[in-house]
Amino acid sequence: MAKVGFIGLGIMGTPMAANLQAGGHQLYLHDRRPLPVELTGHGAVTCASGAEVAQQSDIVIVMVPDTPHVQAVLFDAHGVASGLSSGKIVIDMSSISPIATKEFASKINALGCDYLDAPVSGGEVGAKAASLTIMVGGPEKAFDKVKPLFELMGKNITLVGGNGDGQTTKVANQIIVALNIQAVAEALLFASKAGADPAKVRQALMGGFASSRILEVHGERMVKRTFNPGFRIELHQKDLNLALQGAKALGISLPNTATAQELMNACAAHDMGQLDHSALCRAIELMSNHQIAQG
Repeated sequence: MAKVGFIGLGIMGTPMAANLQAGGHQLYLHDRRPLPVELTGHGAVTCASGAEVAQQSDIVIVMVPDTPHVQAVLFDAHGVASGLSSGKIVIDMSSISPIATKEFASKINALGCDYLDAPVSGGEVGAKAASLTIMVGGPEKAFDKVKPLFELMGKNITLVGGNGDGQTTKVANQIIVALNIQAVAEALLFASKAGADPAKVRQALMGGFASSRILEVHGERMVKRTFNPGFRIELHQKDLNLALQGAKALGISLPNTATAQELMNACAAHDMGQLDHSALCRAIELMSNHQIAQG
C-alpha cells in the first residue's frame, strides 16, 4: 500500500482517485471544493493544504485544469513544494504547457524529488473505467516505481521521454481529437442536410475505413444531442491554445488546428464552453443554419 496524495477532485480526478483507493492505497486529499463523500467515507484523509498532502504522502498526484492552477498548487504559500521532503515523487496528470512543465520539474528536482508529467486521454468514461491513456515524461526510475498506480487508472501507459514530453504528446493527442470531431461534425451535417438519416449514416460508416472512436462516441452525441460534459469545450480550447503557442515558438504552421480552435471559440462565444467538446458541431451548424438532428 502506498500513501498517495491527490489534489484536484473534479470530473476526472474523483474517479481516478477512487480507482487508486479501490486498489488498496491510502489517499490524502485536498481541493478547493468539498471533497467527494465516496472517497472520504472509505478512509481517504482530508488535508487542509497542498503542503499537508505532501507531508503525509510519498507520491503526490495533481489533476487540475490549466498551467496556472498547477503552478499555484505546487508553489503558492502552503503549496505542495513547501511540504516535500527528499525522495518523494510529484506526478502532474493535468494537461498543461510543456515549457512550464520543464520549469516545474526543475524546481521540484532541486528539492530532491522526482517529477513526472503524465497527462491522460479518455475523458470521464475512461477515468471511471480505469482505461485512460497515460502519456508520461520524466525519469525511468520514477516511472517504474509508480507504474502500478498508473495501471489502476489506465490501460495504455507509455513513458515517452523526459519531462515535458508527456505534455507534448497530450497536445498532439488533442490536435488529433479536435480535428476528428470537426470531421465527424461536417460529415454528419452534410449527410443530414442532404436528407439522409444521420444515425444510420453513422452506423454505416462505423463499418468502414472512416470508423473511429470519435465517430462512435461523439458522433452518437451529435445525433442524440447529449452534450453533457465528459470533456468541456473550454478545456479543449486551452489545449489547442497550447498547440498554437507551441507552433509559433517552433516556427511551424498548424492551419487545421487553428480552424478547430476558432470553431471552439465560436461555441464559447455562444455560452457553450461548459458543454462537451463534441458540441463543436454546434458552431458548424450555426454557420450552416442546419442542425444534424433534433434534440
